[in-house]
Amino acid sequence: MILLSTSRLTLSPPLHGQAEELLRYYERNRFHLKQWEPQKADDFFTLGAMQRRIDDMTRRMEEQQSLHLLLRDRSTEAIVGECGLTNIVRGPFQACHLGFSIDQAAQGKGLMHEGLTSAIDFVFSTLGLHRIMANYRLENRRSHALLQRLGFEQEGLAASYLMIDGEWRDHVLSSLINPAERPGA
Repeated sequence: MILLSTSRLTLSPPLHGQAEELLRYYERNRFHLKQWEPQKADDFFTLGAMQRRIDDMTRRMEEQQSLHLLLRDRSTEAIVGECGLTNIVRGPFQACHLGFSIDQAAQGKGLMHEGLTSAIDFVFSTLGLHRIMANYRLENRRSHALLQRLGFEQEGLAASYLMIDGEWRDHVLSSLINPAERPGA
């Protein structure tokens, strides 16, 4: 069981018994996240679908294909965000994709920066990955600023990259290289 801790957060994989709490997080943020994420089927917002989602995340973590973490406020233990390091590829690539979301009420407090700093350190130091890739919409100023603060560098622009809210949207492609593996490190 992975458990990471920061001054204000704990980060741990979702457990099957937490499906109802995770469902409430998604319901609470349904419209907040809609403009940034692919459209979710209506049955996504059901307890059964959330249990299947957690089962799928657990299986992918056991297969070492991903790492899914819930960000919890240490004082209240409420879910305030989540991050997923997915599509882990080993061999000569040693990379993954980063996705994240934060509760609308928790925005602007530095919690995602705090949580992702811990998760990124774990991915580089413990999982031994070389590159983390993160893509975001041009209009998403918060994600852009966050990724810049974390050290991600823009690598390009992908036209019509992902279907978001019913339209193909352009995305900025960025990545972070393991600082221990940079030349001169």
